Amino acid sequence: MEDEVDRLVAAWRRERPDLDVEPLEVLSRVSRLARHLDRARRIAFAEHQLEPWEFDVLTSLRRAGPPYQLSPGQLLTQTLVTSGTMTNRIDRLTKKNLVERLPDPSDRRGVLVRLTERGRDKADQSLAGLLDQERAILGELSSQQQSELAGLLRQLTAPFDNIPG
Repeated sequence: MEDEVDRLVAAWRRERPDLDVEPLEVLSRVSRLARHLDRARRIAFAEHQLEPWEFDVLTSLRRAGPPYQLSPGQLLTQTLVTSGTMTNRIDRLTKKNLVERLPDPSDRRGVLVRLTERGRDKADQSLAGLLDQERAILGELSSQQQSELAGLLRQLTAPFDNIPG
């Protein structure tokens, strides 16, 4: 079965036989898959009136476990955004009654961001929708193939995820 990357690679091999275009075989497919996944995620989240960034913040809080709260700094670490962006996101989620700000009992100047009941419901429902979309994307692969692919992708992503700072 041929895909768009096969056609792209064949064209580059024809036009630039002097170059080793083998990395395109893997990474162009990863890039295209990421775009398809992004579309599927947006569809899953839109069904629950959420933007992808809202899902990221809500599910970070949901994964924290009861009482479903984190400091803004912890949210920064999990979502990889700047502090200004996070402040804006927390403000917007607060207005939608999906999170609330509470004083941090261990730091008089600090705050904690807590998931509201409504936010928890949105996180749970949108996660279920996302998993349905992702199962469909992976439907052509057996469980063993999915496990093998996850392991190979982990090898590629771990060095990026473990860079200090």
